[in-house]
Amino acid sequence: MNDKLKIKLSIADRVYPLTVDMSQEEGLRSAAKKIDAMIKQFEENYAVRDKQDVLAMCALQFASQLEQQKSVDTVVDTESIDRLARLNNALETYLNR
Repeated sequence: MNDKLKIKLSIADRVYPLTVDMSQEEGLRSAAKKIDAMIKQFEENYAVRDKQDVLAMCALQFASQLEQQKSVDTVVDTESIDRLARLNNALETYLNR
């Protein structure tokens, strides 16, 4: 059975035909909608000369959000590791009594 779908996504007034896994379709459609919403926001708030400038700003915005999330995830992971180490030490102390 073929799990591939042929879809068309519209981004910045252009249509992109794609062949994707069924599991990817919803995420790709959601991403395309987010990109178009961000494009609209940039066009409304800034004097933009062409779509390439807007798309570059969208790419920068998404990349920045990803990097910030990585930083937050690293802090959360570090805190979780510290908490688990303290819990492990407490359990070892209890079990060695």
